[in-house]
Formats: sequence, structure tokens, C-alpha cells
Amino acid sequence: MPPAVGERPRDGRGYPVPAITPWEEGEPQFALTDFERSAVCARERRCSVCDRPMAEGPVWRVVGASESAAIAEALDVGRPYRNLAPTSEGPGHRACMLYASMVCPYLARPNARRTTSAERADELTAHVVRGAARGTEGAVVGFAEYEYAVTADQVLFRFLQVVEFLPHDTSDIHLDELRAELARQAR
Repeated sequence: MPPAVGERPRDGRGYPVPAITPWEEGEPQFALTDFERSAVCARERRCSVCDRPMAEGPVWRVVGASESAAIAEALDVGRPYRNLAPTSEGPGHRACMLYASMVCPYLARPNARRTTSAERADELTAHVVRGAARGTEGAVVGFAEYEYAVTADQVLFRFLQVVEFLPHDTSDIHLDELRAELARQAR
């Protein structure tokens, strides 16, 4: 576990709660995103997992099956990839996203299913329905940069220039990479 994640508040089971996770009646709502916290993280260039500042340069995020496939296809034919459709999922540190890909049940396994639907469905969240599976290969992806927009009720992100693509069927394959990243940070 990245040290900054280990310092996050915990739920009743002892799991660290990501920076953008809302709380209701003292309980984190893991499947939802807190608009205000997400906006602060975007504006202040903070990690959406640990809430610490991110240095200038690459940022990472975990992507699902369809975006992973689109990135792989672009890379295979030597084309640049840019997600033209904005997403509500913010960026983070490399170690934090590697860790998140392994501990979040939905991100970790292709057969995992969402336990909660989006509070309000729109074109960005129509896929966030109870029972939806992640699908085949997900990935942890590094991007050279991100851009964002804060609207009246959501934060939208776009990511520019893939600098690292780490696909996975089950994300436990990233464990050695996470250990190496934590060792690099410790030096």
C-alpha cells in the first residue's frame, strides 16, 4: 500500500477511503464520487486516491475494457490516443492507481459487478448501473497530461498522450510493478 493511501481515513472494515469518495452518515460510499472533492483534486492537481499533490508530468488512471481496447488498438497501429469523450474519473499517482486497480473489486477482475448505480444517469454515467460487469481487459494507463472542466454538477476530465499502458485481465499482475514503484519512491 502506498504510504499516503495508508494515512487515509478508513471505513469500518479498515479499508482506506479514496479522496474523492463521499461519506454518508459516517460511511464511505465507494461506488460514488464526491463532486466537491473531485473539483478540488482537479483544480489543485491532487491525486484522486491519496489527496496528495501530483508533480508536473505524467498522471495515471485505471480504465475499463472499452477504453483499454481503444488504447491498445491505437498503440498497435502507431496512432496517438486521446479520449475525446470526457470521463468523470480523475487522475492520480502511478503507485496509487496501481494499488487502486488491485484493491477495488470492480477494477481488479473482469467478472466483478457494480453494487451501486450512478445517482443520476447521463451520457457519462449511463454505464454505471448495478450489476454491470467491468468486462475483459482493463488497464492502468499513464498520460502525459490531463485537462478538466468543472460544470455546475460534475467534473469532467480528458487525458492526453499515453506514456504507459499496463493492461490486465486480473490486476494482481501489477503487484511487482507496485512494489518496484514504492521502492523507487522510498529512494
